[in-house]
Amino acid sequence: MNIALLGYGKMGKTIEQIAIKRGHTIVLTVDKDDEGYDITKADVAIDFSIPNVAFNNISNCLNNGVPVISGTTGWLQDYDKAVALCKEKKSAFIYASNYSLGVNIFFELNKTLAKMMSTLEQYHVTMEEIHHTQKLDAPSGTAISLANDIIANNSNFEAWKLDEAGEKTIPIVAKRIEDVPGTHTINYKSEVDTITIEHVAHTRQGFALGAIIAAEWIAGKTGVFTMNDVLNIG
Repeated sequence: MNIALLGYGKMGKTIEQIAIKRGHTIVLTVDKDDEGYDITKADVAIDFSIPNVAFNNISNCLNNGVPVISGTTGWLQDYDKAVALCKEKKSAFIYASNYSLGVNIFFELNKTLAKMMSTLEQYHVTMEEIHHTQKLDAPSGTAISLANDIIANNSNFEAWKLDEAGEKTIPIVAKRIEDVPGTHTINYKSEVDTITIEHVAHTRQGFALGAIIAAEWIAGKTGVFTMNDVLNIG
């Protein structure tokens, strides 16, 4: 499969290494400031760029009928536009805040726990995420997804806020530490005990592998999908 990498930072380079090992060909690498590239040489594109160029990258792919896997966070104000464009052009698109196979299992575990805790109002949720210092957005897209899933499955909470707690608000603490791939911790705390679930990424390899698996899966398909579709979970 011919793959275009839109975003050629640390993540892009990791994806390149794994893709080649799995027998794919990297036909295009686009850095954050590149423009005018020919996306049509690719069978599929993987976008791990930066927030202010992600939607342009995705639109270029969809307008040219190239399926696109996007892992860039911080651009979701334009997500509905991307979905509409994908449907209009009859192309294929997956966005995930995190492509790690383990994190996507963690997402489902988080939803299940939120439902189980929904009748126990004495527990309040706090969240913490830690990422490398090059990560531009805070909180992380993964943390936002986790918080939104708690809100959707537990009526005790109505919103999340960065570093700010409230009666029905989930506070998210975002830390940036050199060379941390990603850690997400969710605590349900009462006066008598605390229940904690956590996902710790040890390397970027898991994110990269998941993105490539998604790219392999989407070949020949039309529509807007999620990692639940790829992994057949949820």
